[in-house]
Amino acid sequence: MKILASAYRLIRRHGFARVKMSDIATGASLTKRTLYHHFDSKDALLAAMLDAQHDLAVATFVKMIDRPKQGPEQVVEGIFADLVSWSATKHWEGSGFTRLAIELADLPGHPARRMARQHKATLEHLLTERLESDGISDAAVVAREILVLIEGAMVMILIHGDRSYASIAAVAAQGLFRIRRLAAVMADSPAPT
Repeated sequence: MKILASAYRLIRRHGFARVKMSDIATGASLTKRTLYHHFDSKDALLAAMLDAQHDLAVATFVKMIDRPKQGPEQVVEGIFADLVSWSATKHWEGSGFTRLAIELADLPGHPARRMARQHKATLEHLLTERLESDGISDAAVVAREILVLIEGAMVMILIHGDRSYASIAAVAAQGLFRIRRLAAVMADSPAPT
């Protein structure tokens, strides 16, 4: 839908508070009246926009982690490689859900904050399931650690304009796997006498 695409493009670029309904209507080549016929408020439009973006982002994330011939380390390496590529696109603004949650940080009860939490929880759940299927015993913890690295890398890229933060986060993610392998080896070693 043109309206949702226009809203997403403008809100990602300029922020929710700075974009007016008239801007969205103009971006969608509609009158403001027609826009209000479809959405009775900016919040209703935002909710519909986030629903649509959630579905698209989840589908993209599923493709990123659905690499059946690769183990968990390669899958995670691929996620960060995709982040490097994604962040190189023109006018990259990072995750719209993250940006919106930060913009609305002083409004913890805002529906968009709730939707952002649900979106990020979905990604965490999907990554946890993938890691569990690969035999990672503490998959939920590892998934959470990896998502913290992803989000941190995105924020640092936005702050500094330096995509190398994604590569640094990828190295840290691989370190998580090395630490777990080492801990498993040490747990299997006989105790010194």
